[in-house]
Amino acid sequence: MERVRVFIDNQYRTPKGLIGTVIGEKMVKQHKPETLWTIELLNIKQGESVLELGCGAGYAMKLILEQDESNSVIGLDLSPTVIRSAKMRNKKAFIEEKADFIQGNVKSLPFEDGQFDKVFSIHTIYFWDELSTTVSEIYRVLQPGGDFILTLCDGKNDIIWEGIRSMINEQLIPIMKNQGFSGVEVVKGPNSRHYHTIAVAGKK
Repeated sequence: MERVRVFIDNQYRTPKGLIGTVIGEKMVKQHKPETLWTIELLNIKQGESVLELGCGAGYAMKLILEQDESNSVIGLDLSPTVIRSAKMRNKKAFIEEKADFIQGNVKSLPFEDGQFDKVFSIHTIYFWDELSTTVSEIYRVLQPGGDFILTLCDGKNDIIWEGIRSMINEQLIPIMKNQGFSGVEVVKGPNSRHYHTIAVAGKK
């Protein structure tokens, strides 16, 4: 059973092969409420450039591209399997060069300083192994005045995940403030499959 659990956890972290493709599509369906909410929070203006960290199968990117045809979105993910799915889901935008997909790691972003107006991520922080380095990279690639929104869950039903709460309050928020983010706050979102959705937001 332990080997099965580790295999599934690894598939959620970096989906691979046919099973990874299925899991990528499963996550699209599971995370729809918090994805819609996060895009609303981003408040993307006409023509802004957007980066999604851990883009998965590209559902959030598709919604953003459908909002305004002048938007441009880049998705970064560790998994070439879900990047293929994201390209298929956003085929027209990819051909028109309004969307691009990069295989890479959040702790070393292959982008120029100040390249993006918005950076966001949904359900990926659980897998970040160098939090301070990643936050520094996000700050670097944001334009002055740009927004960062990180969506995650911190509990289910009546249970609070104290480890996640501690990570947010004792690590993430202090790191963001020390990096230079202003207006750092935790925003309460919708419950999704009984999980409590929140977002940590800040502005460069």
